[in-house]
Amino acid sequence: MMGSGIAAMAAGHGLPVLLVDLDQYVLTQTRSRIDQHLRHAQLLSALPADRAPAAVRTTTSIHDTEGAIAVIEAITEQVDLKRLALTEVSQVIAPGTPLVSNTSGIPIDELAEGLPRSADLAGIHFMNPAYLINTVEVIQGPRTAPEIMAAVMRLLEELDRRVIVVQDAPGFVTSRLLHPMLNDAARIVSAGIASVEATDLLMQDCLGHPTGPLRTADLIGLDNLADSLTALYERTGEERFRPCELLLDKVEKGQLGRKSGQGFYKYGGDFS
Repeated sequence: MMGSGIAAMAAGHGLPVLLVDLDQYVLTQTRSRIDQHLRHAQLLSALPADRAPAAVRTTTSIHDTEGAIAVIEAITEQVDLKRLALTEVSQVIAPGTPLVSNTSGIPIDELAEGLPRSADLAGIHFMNPAYLINTVEVIQGPRTAPEIMAAVMRLLEELDRRVIVVQDAPGFVTSRLLHPMLNDAARIVSAGIASVEATDLLMQDCLGHPTGPLRTADLIGLDNLADSLTALYERTGEERFRPCELLLDKVEKGQLGRKSGQGFYKYGGDFS
């Protein structure tokens, strides 16, 4: 989900994109999703009018990233998998090429451990959908080199993103504030205090939340949310980050939100 949105944003701003995944079927599906994202962004005038969308290529070989000006990792929120992907790509790209993780909450310094060139790693937390939300959370790890941060800033300027830099910590700012709120909303429903719809409506009409916490959770992906909460709980020990049983039950049933057609809500038609 996040990879397709980031790719659409970059291509829509005229930057050629190479999308890498081990599964050719996933690449085929993602390529179609990127086309949908680009049409959506164009309809909402979210792309620069003076730049034509660039080409998007796909590959199953990480070796094809050689020559990239930047690499953005956007796989599942599991530290071992992220570290493996980052290590493999760092052995292919040129030294000094920005290596970026799109993690929503794993500390950048934790991901940097064992990397051949840990100073090349920084974090950019794009929000979903990345091609519509202009503000990004940028994380400078303790080992991130100043020239890498400068290159990341130049890239984001070319992508017309508004940058807010934060220091490295579990969950950074946005996930540390947002994800426990979504977790609490699921707990409220699980306890029978209010329905899904009532919980969202109260947050929208009384507190100005744009979509409601549970519809937001569906957009993030309930599996992604559960993984992020687990990562926060493991690193802080704070009980508010422990994923609630209702959330875990939906993930186990494959009810992952919009991307699967059902989460806290049911979705019809094109929900990608």
